[in-house]
Amino acid sequence: MKFLLDTHLLLWAAGAPEKLPATALAEIENTDNELLFSAASLWEVAIKRGLGRADFTVNPRLLRRGLLDNGYLELPITGEHAAAVDGLPPLHKDPFDRMLIAQSIVEGITLLTVDERVAQYPAPVRQL
Repeated sequence: MKFLLDTHLLLWAAGAPEKLPATALAEIENTDNELLFSAASLWEVAIKRGLGRADFTVNPRLLRRGLLDNGYLELPITGEHAAAVDGLPPLHKDPFDRMLIAQSIVEGITLLTVDERVAQYPAPVRQL
């Protein structure tokens, strides 16, 4: 199965696996699954790191390289993804999460998240 991981799951998988819910760890370690990360997550890390957020200290270039080296596939942001954000109900204001939701809809990929607000969207989202 194809899974798009939200930013927090990516950060935990890359640097703090002990924070991952057991269900997330099982999906990440399942070699039958295809794992993707969005360019939006790297953008989020870069912006929030620049703002000095304590939970976003990783270098986005190193995060990207580590994800690619560990078999994750990169999902670029397209115009179709950006336009799909317009059709989302206003359940959540975070622009990065909204982009991930739009990408999951457009690409037909299940978004894995720990965020209960993200999981409320009528989209292929699974809260872990």
